[in-house]
Amino acid sequence: MFSYSKEVQEAINEKRPVVALESTIISHGLPYPQNIEIALDIEKTVIQNGATPATIAILGGKVKVGLSMHEIEELAAPASTVEKASMIDIA
Repeated sequence: MFSYSKEVQEAINEKRPVVALESTIISHGLPYPQNIEIALDIEKTVIQNGATPATIAILGGKVKVGLSMHEIEELAAPASTVEKASMIDIA
């Protein structure tokens, strides 16, 4: 099941551009706190270029499209136990 943030859903409904961003950079790509800083910088760059960022992660068994600050922090936390997932893992 997909769960869209309010911002992403509005952009889709209004046929505005949406840029999908993967969450690996947050959860596995960089150490804390650089992971949060880079993720937010990337989202800011997308916004500055006229699109809506849609960082994607699987949280609570749902595919989340567009993460809140709390969800980004949850993925970025040093104690996070988030696992990488690929297409083969999603059934």
